[in-house]
Amino acid sequence: MSGFPTGVQADPTARHGRPQLTLDVERVLGVSVRQAIRAEFTFDPNTPLAVCARFEIEGGPCVLWRIGRDLLRRGLHTRSGSGDVQLWPSPSENRPTAWLQLASGDMAALFELPAQPLAEWLEHTYDLVPAGRELSEVDWDVTAAALLDRR
Repeated sequence: MSGFPTGVQADPTARHGRPQLTLDVERVLGVSVRQAIRAEFTFDPNTPLAVCARFEIEGGPCVLWRIGRDLLRRGLHTRSGSGDVQLWPSPSENRPTAWLQLASGDMAALFELPAQPLAEWLEHTYDLVPAGRELSEVDWDVTAAALLDRR
């Protein structure tokens, strides 16, 4: 672990070399109503364009989202994303956080995330697979053949 605050666990080598970050986040239900949520972010270097985000309520269901890694990185500094996934920094000066909004159909959820551990974890994923190199290892002949075989 790397000195993250309570409620944050980072294991860069978890699950077969897939960096993982666990955060205690809050789902915003109203002006003064929040719900504690456990969020687990996982990065697979074999599919480097996206991060898998798993949201779980204690004793309740879990929801799995695939979120663009670049969207997460940009959203920590400026509003990023449109449509189903949006992330933007909080104006709070007390503790740096970010707002993550996830929408599907007529449902939406707003989460407040601690920004610093997410930023540090994301930078680790970019150490593993640098920006612009996400598709450099793709064997396009094999990929095209697999797509054509699925028809």
